[in-house]
Amino acid sequence: MSVPLTTQVPAGKGRMKSGARRFGARHRWVILGIGIASQAAFSAAFQGIPTTSTAMRTAYHLTNGTLGIALAAISLGIAISEVPWGIWTDKFGERRILLTGLLSTGLLLALMAGAVVPTGGAVPAVGLLGAGLLLVGLLGGSVNGSSGRAVMAWFKDGQRGLAMSLRQTAIPAGGAIGSALLPWLAVGFGFRAVYGVLALFCFAAAGATYRWMHSPEEEPSAGGTAAAASAPQTSPLKDGKVWRLALASGLLTIPQFAILTFVGVFLHDAHHASLAVGATAIVIVQIGGAAARVASGRWTDKHAGTRRPYVRAVGLGATVALAVAAVLSHAPTPAVVAALIVSGILANAWHGVAYTEIAHMAGAARAGTALGLENTTVFAAGFIAPLMVPLLAGVSWPLVWATCAAATLLAVPLAPGRE
Repeated sequence: MSVPLTTQVPAGKGRMKSGARRFGARHRWVILGIGIASQAAFSAAFQGIPTTSTAMRTAYHLTNGTLGIALAAISLGIAISEVPWGIWTDKFGERRILLTGLLSTGLLLALMAGAVVPTGGAVPAVGLLGAGLLLVGLLGGSVNGSSGRAVMAWFKDGQRGLAMSLRQTAIPAGGAIGSALLPWLAVGFGFRAVYGVLALFCFAAAGATYRWMHSPEEEPSAGGTAAAASAPQTSPLKDGKVWRLALASGLLTIPQFAILTFVGVFLHDAHHASLAVGATAIVIVQIGGAAARVASGRWTDKHAGTRRPYVRAVGLGATVALAVAAVLSHAPTPAVVAALIVSGILANAWHGVAYTEIAHMAGAARAGTALGLENTTVFAAGFIAPLMVPLLAGVSWPLVWATCAAATLLAVPLAPGRE
């Protein structure tokens, strides 16, 4: 069932109390800025840390298999916590959940900077590293749904595709910052600097959230009463079309995480390329993906009813690009890097559109839960991909990219069609 989103959320759940300071419609851009900053701070961690894979493998004395397990732990933590965080966001409000997540994640990263880094001859056990990264995902996952629900509450339909796509660009943009900064910090200053800088990012975003995050004024619905807008709605967890879109999103995410996590290892092992080549490719993917998200959100806002077909079209494009990457795996380095960059950009392009659509399908009162489900499947894919890649790469790297192409192809018929 598709329930139009309105700007209202149920009373008592993040809504301002009577007599509190009022914020006009322009404050929505401040809310969007907070959503972008918060998402970018966490993205710099969960997407930036994997780009240190070559340095991490050396510093922590890991094999490709144990490296994959450690890096996958972040996505596992996000995946298993997203639905609870979404439900709690619907219940307690965006501000409380966002502050809780940012502060706790920052504190954990600061603790890791002090206790989970190689020092001298002492190397932390892979179990300790994996547990720390798992907790980063568990706590930081709160940022995804809460910041998204805040943006959906402040923007009207016809504006949300662009707004959510801008917020979603924070993922590749934050990832680009992490990809450019963290490998350099890891090699030059060690992992204490990596975790310490990420903690500072989280604390800065928490400060902005505390100062400026508020809910919009409650206004009468189209039917004339706010009560009608906040009436109970069917849980999105019981809606088959919501599940189809979430599962299709998970399949479309597999190549994104495969590229982010192992493109550096692939280029190093198969093409003897430097760490800088892999990091540069990922930065280009992140910047290109951010631009594609903004453009897609704006385009679907201007063309009503196109969000679902757009997701399908991107799936087809990604399938073709990944198939080309599989064929070119042992071609000259520039050719395969170009194919993987195109694949990575397409694997990023659909996010804002799909997140907007799944929240729209769920309705205002349950948007947090729907976004939590979307993030669960997305980060479940992020958990599976780093485990899958080393196994498939043991056979051949072309098999890795061909499997990613198969995943995006399966997403095309699974994603729901037009309403």
